[in-house]
Amino acid sequence: MAQVQNTKTPGMQSSSTALPDPIALMRIKSLQLRAKMVVEGFYHGLHKSPFHGNSVEFREYRPYSYGDDLRNLDWKLYARSDRYYIKKFDDETNRFCTLIYDRSRSMDYGSLEYTKSEYAATVLATLAYYLTGQRDHVGLLTFDDEIRDYLPPRGVHGQLRRLMSGLVRAAGGRDTNMVRPLQEIAAVAKRRGLIILASDFLAPVESLRGGLSLLRARGHQVILLRILDPAEMSFSVQTPSMIRDMETGRDLYVDPALARQQYQDSFQQHQSDLYELCNGLGVDLFPLLTNESLEGVLHEFVTRPNRKGGQRSASYSTPQGSTRS
Repeated sequence: MAQVQNTKTPGMQSSSTALPDPIALMRIKSLQLRAKMVVEGFYHGLHKSPFHGNSVEFREYRPYSYGDDLRNLDWKLYARSDRYYIKKFDDETNRFCTLIYDRSRSMDYGSLEYTKSEYAATVLATLAYYLTGQRDHVGLLTFDDEIRDYLPPRGVHGQLRRLMSGLVRAAGGRDTNMVRPLQEIAAVAKRRGLIILASDFLAPVESLRGGLSLLRARGHQVILLRILDPAEMSFSVQTPSMIRDMETGRDLYVDPALARQQYQDSFQQHQSDLYELCNGLGVDLFPLLTNESLEGVLHEFVTRPNRKGGQRSASYSTPQGSTRS
């Protein structure tokens, strides 16, 4: 199998000198323990950052976003860290966040010791653990071809445990239906907040447009976490083979000599369309491979400035093809 070039933005390497091996981390059975280890490793890395000596900096500051009042910028913090941060006030300490988890069968694929679904659940659990620690109200919606679970954002005792319970359920649906969960969140999320959707987005890009447009029009910050397996970045079939479609269950005959270029073209076009849609709507897109350190992901998610209508620097190279054998 071809080796994937995995280039990260500079900020991802600054959280600690030794990021935990994601394979070793994923061997831990408890989802909450995984999340706790990642968050504690992240905080440990902060002790080596320009914020040294301040134990509550991320309770008092948040990254600058376009449109923020410049009078709230902390220039002394900028001089020490070379990053723009806004002072948080009391009305910002209880942000409403909804995590959306794609449990369709395509997420049940994995060439490593774990699947995309397991990795996505760990990423969302880590964010839930972190955000709950920041006193934010966190909720969860899970879906496949229909909505499965919905837990409204709350800051009550036991909410984190309920979030973890909702994330441990395995992928079980068939097709990916992006329309209904986005419409549902837009309908029930009355207060502006943060919406984080974790999926492989192996569905028509246009199916996202209506829901994302509605969420942005209502003032929500939207972040898409695109979870892909490294094997999906390289067309590893060398001889004519039968492969199984993860969502339909159909067995398909594939001749790599004929399918490779078609796959590359289709994958690249889909990826370009997704980037274009996000840029146009002001949605942040984070592409993640399942062999990436989760501590590095959390560090970039928390410390980089929020960019309206941008996306993280690509963490993987131009795809050379993929298969789901």
